[in-house]
Amino acid sequence: MENRVLLEDKQILIVDDEMDVLDTLEDLLPECDVTKASTFDKAKELLESRYFDIAVLDIMGVAGFKLLEIANRRGVMAVMLTGHAHGPENAVRSYREGAASYVPKESMNNIHVFLNDILEGKAKGKSPWWRWSERFGSYFEKRFGLDWQKKAKKQRTQAPQKAGLSRSGRTKGKGESR
Repeated sequence: MENRVLLEDKQILIVDDEMDVLDTLEDLLPECDVTKASTFDKAKELLESRYFDIAVLDIMGVAGFKLLEIANRRGVMAVMLTGHAHGPENAVRSYREGAASYVPKESMNNIHVFLNDILEGKAKGKSPWWRWSERFGSYFEKRFGLDWQKKAKKQRTQAPQKAGLSRSGRTKGKGESR
């Protein structure tokens, strides 16, 4: 049995456009004070007006990366949850944009474990991602290959160049190679 003490009475915002996912996650976190939102607008309102220890944000249905920006500004640790955007590039993007973790929906039955890892890492002064590789490394290797991290990094660095941008994000000028 996993230690759930760190989760007791935590304020958790769960955002997803699927009601069954909201209900399931709430049921899986009985020791927490859970608030649910099924739209971007409602989640934005809640993030901007209330305190939360953690926000669990669906990537696709509710513009999760935009909500991540708000959570970061408010000092709320955010977990990116996805059923459709679970590729290496979104895991890397979640990490780079300040999420505390990235969880495929097919693993959400263990959400208490992942949230506990984040809180334990914070209590120990470690990165919230400190156990992510242990929890999901083999999942990503099976699904995307042993070199999934290298592929994701390569895709991330090539994307700006393909769009005519430099790695810094600025538009390339005359004389710069595309």
